[in-house]
Amino acid sequence: MSHTAHIPSHRKPRRSASKLAVRAGVAGGVLSTLALAGTASATPSADPVAETTMEMPVLDLNLGAEVSSAVTTAAETTRVAAVEAAVEGELNAQEETARTGAAAEAKQAKETAQQAAEKKAKEEADRKADAERAARDSERDTLQTASGSNTSADGGSTATPSKSTGSTNGSGSGSGQGSGTVTAPVKGSASAILNFARAQLGKAYVMGGTGPSSFDCSGLVQAAYKQAGISLPRTSQAQSTAGRSVSLSALQPGDIVYWGSKGSAYHVAVYSGGGKFIGAQNPNTGIVERPMNYDMPTGAVRVL
Repeated sequence: MSHTAHIPSHRKPRRSASKLAVRAGVAGGVLSTLALAGTASATPSADPVAETTMEMPVLDLNLGAEVSSAVTTAAETTRVAAVEAAVEGELNAQEETARTGAAAEAKQAKETAQQAAEKKAKEEADRKADAERAARDSERDTLQTASGSNTSADGGSTATPSKSTGSTNGSGSGSGQGSGTVTAPVKGSASAILNFARAQLGKAYVMGGTGPSSFDCSGLVQAAYKQAGISLPRTSQAQSTAGRSVSLSALQPGDIVYWGSKGSAYHVAVYSGGGKFIGAQNPNTGIVERPMNYDMPTGAVRVL
């Protein structure tokens, strides 16, 4: 005890037991809490807090198969595209070939048609030539008989004909217009026309020829009518419209017969009577007299 304990002013007040108990309880509680907290931090809890964990889906993939399928699909797509491109190119090529072929075929068809027409014309000319050659002798006999007659081809009287084995132009000048026996021409009559035409038998056919050594078909008709004082157009087309149309069944000597349509005839000749005509046929036969049924004309005109 302090030596000053007996001094009342130096004594500490005494605490009550209740307060001490309270304080001790509080302190104990605090210490107990601290102890529990430490224990909890040092020792795991028997019942841990449940944690929520999200599970990732399991991918059951065969990557090798997928890659192989993708590669196969891409390759097939590429192949199909290549095939389509090739087909389109082939179609374009075929279309172009078809166009080119059609043009070539059209050109060939035109050439073939022209060749066929030329061949047909040549065959027709050869056919006429053969028939004319076979009939020439008999026609010349008919010509000599007609020349010795006192009756003209148009039914009129003529002077007694003078026979000659030389040629004559109708005036007795002997200008080489043909051989054979002919009557002296009578101007303005069918006789003059026929005498001149018969005098040219055997002469050459030359395209564009107007005499005296060669004629074409319209050149001969024009020259024959000139002997009768009649002026005719130069071409067969124009000559086929020179006079009035007459039927082939009512022909008279001196009429002009033509082949083709009137106004666009391609051949003309002079009807000589007895179902015959005289004309410059073609280069193979020259000027001949032929029966009508050998090559029947299309029509006829009468100028006299």
